[in-house]
Amino acid sequence: MMKTLNYFSGILAILILTRCTKQEVASPSVDSSISVSQNANSYATQSGLYPSYNTSPLPPDQSGVSNTAVQVAANIRIGWNIGNSLEASGSETGWGNPQVSKALIDLTKRSGFNAIRIPCSWNQYMANSSTAQLQQAWLSRVKQVVQYCIDNGMYVILDIHWDGGWLENNCTTAQQSSVNAKQKAFWEQIATYMRNYDEHLLFASANEPNVSDATQMSVLLSYHQTFINAVRSTGGRNSYRVLVVQGPSTDITTTNNLMNTLPTDPTRNRMMVEVHYYSPYNFCLMTQDASWGNMFFYWGSGYHSTTDPSHNATYGEESELNASFQSMKSKFVDKGIPVVLGEFAAIRRLTLTGNNLSLHLASRAYFLKYVTHQARLNGMLPFYWDAGSIGDKGTGIFNRNTNTVSDQQALTSLIQGAQ
Repeated sequence: MMKTLNYFSGILAILILTRCTKQEVASPSVDSSISVSQNANSYATQSGLYPSYNTSPLPPDQSGVSNTAVQVAANIRIGWNIGNSLEASGSETGWGNPQVSKALIDLTKRSGFNAIRIPCSWNQYMANSSTAQLQQAWLSRVKQVVQYCIDNGMYVILDIHWDGGWLENNCTTAQQSSVNAKQKAFWEQIATYMRNYDEHLLFASANEPNVSDATQMSVLLSYHQTFINAVRSTGGRNSYRVLVVQGPSTDITTTNNLMNTLPTDPTRNRMMVEVHYYSPYNFCLMTQDASWGNMFFYWGSGYHSTTDPSHNATYGEESELNASFQSMKSKFVDKGIPVVLGEFAAIRRLTLTGNNLSLHLASRAYFLKYVTHQARLNGMLPFYWDAGSIGDKGTGIFNRNTNTVSDQQALTSLIQGAQ
């Protein structure tokens, strides 16, 4: 009986989607340098392992979701990541941050952000691993945090984050069928549960899928296709919701080289591409000197040290950043495909003292402002990575325990850059 019901649900979803207007149902507007997938559906439609969770598809509903991806992008000024919270292992507080509160989201809005990215775990919150059924309590909790943002008039990007690596570490042909099955099951449930939100809610297929060659890129494309198929099949406002697909490893250079095909979307002009930016690594994330190179404490024109020259940036400064961002503008933005800069940050080197610390913090502030400003100039949507009270050696700009600003210098730089 379940198989029969699932069969007719699938037929109904197809019939519903064909009711969309001819103007809205079409492939993304791209030129010959970015083709639309013609064969990813072969894997994307395979479920096999799990039951269908698209059990209540609705007719397409364009109310509140009439804007294209370009129009939505124009409304997003600067975003903030609730890092190390809803994606944390074990529980929402598993990595040392308190539960996300309405007061925290209110603070981010007052501080100048008008968008929130919610990194989210789902795999550890299955009620039944054999059927990939998600816990209703977790769906409800995630929806509560989404609502905090929506109540503030903010845009929200909700993703499937690293999540134990079930997708991100398995962009391989050997795992393609099983990953696609889980991707389909999860997104049918997430999309159905969040279906009534308007265009302020965007869904993102993944986070940082580990891809470095054309074969892996083809596999990743099938995961994105499964995501789009699953979301669209649920109907209602999901028929028109803006969806975000990640470049290979969300690395700008790799994305520029390998992401020459986009998944097929039955709804026209509702797709964005996501990349991240932590370059130069020595400045943004590196925590100790190595035989191959030192940490960078000082980045940018006018911010190099004369007393600690061994820790000046030697690559990845303004001209290289400009070229990277311009490549995304040429490849996607200029063709009507907005690019989300889903993460960027630089750690604070708080072990420094005196003039070295002052110069480093000024350099970091300049970096954050420059990244934000250049992202905006190139049509990219900047979302700052904030890990909260732990991790990443001080990317947090808010104290989540007291709901106060803890790094005013960085916050000011980000908001100024967005202007």
